[in-house]
Amino acid sequence: MTKTLAPTFFKITILYLMALTAIAVQSLPSSGADAVVASWYGQSYRGKPTASGERFDPADHTCAHSTLPFGTLIEVSRSDRPNRVVVRVNDRGPISGGRGIDLSEAAARPLGLIAAGVAEVMVEVIGWVD
Repeated sequence: MTKTLAPTFFKITILYLMALTAIAVQSLPSSGADAVVASWYGQSYRGKPTASGERFDPADHTCAHSTLPFGTLIEVSRSDRPNRVVVRVNDRGPISGGRGIDLSEAAARPLGLIAAGVAEVMVEVIGWVD
């Protein structure tokens, strides 16, 4: 009587693929919008390298986020204002505790963050730059 390993190998392979799928799904950004505290950074960082390696330009619609991959596109809005901006993650941060995102000056301006300094915003991942 010969025993074949094919059924056992197949079962192990399926379990392995299911585990990898579960890990991949957990690492995806959540769908829907999340409320976070936002701040902004501007001219004093002009030309300095970001964590992604590109130079910071306060006129670009970019942001710093602690966990989202570089190139992630995020829509940012405030509940008390009609404006929305789309920013691209190109830096790590925020540096100050309790904040979820640091916006470039150009992205912060239409949201009224320049004068306020910080505010609660809604952030939603909408895509990725290839």
